[in-house]
Amino acid sequence: MVQKDGEGDPDERTWLRDETGGSVYLRLSTLQVEQPQRAMTPELESEIIDGAYWLRKPGPNASVVIAYTGAVAAEAIKAVGLLGEDRRDVGLLAITSADRLNAGWQAAERARQRGNHRATSHVERLLGDLSRDCGIVSVLDGHPATLAWLGSVHGHRQKALGVEHFGQTGTVADLYRHFGIDANAIVHAANAAAPGRPVRYLKALP
Repeated sequence: MVQKDGEGDPDERTWLRDETGGSVYLRLSTLQVEQPQRAMTPELESEIIDGAYWLRKPGPNASVVIAYTGAVAAEAIKAVGLLGEDRRDVGLLAITSADRLNAGWQAAERARQRGNHRATSHVERLLGDLSRDCGIVSVLDGHPATLAWLGSVHGHRQKALGVEHFGQTGTVADLYRHFGIDANAIVHAANAAAPGRPVRYLKALP
């Protein structure tokens, strides 16, 4: 747990109120995740702290984007690669903090209700360029409701994948397949969220 000091006025970039401080919880994983090579620009640093950044920004013809958090990164990246064979401009959104991302969205909405119509949250800016027909698939190795609100930001169709029952044992691959959070399940969800050209490489779900 990391304690955050209070900072007074709300940040008009994120609309989060931190004047009373707060705790930040870090979830660790024993699964090794390959770290991408990238230049840590001030903009990227801010986006990571604010809760999310585009690991692969969607193009103008994106029909679906994948949003993931945590150790399922490799499965999400693999799914985007498989989808790229048949779908154009697929985006990949890395969510570093679902809590901060959602809190900023809620805070911006409260600011608009109080008369500040210029208030815009980080997640609203991230998803703002997606067409209304673009589907969102969210995936994490936690409860699917954690990210199930993303489609409500701008009214996109969404399929939320995650773990609803706990206590099972097995290999990572077996458990991901059992819970429907592996690359194959993500591609199935993307195909359902954004119907269109048939997607190759789909295997029957267990």
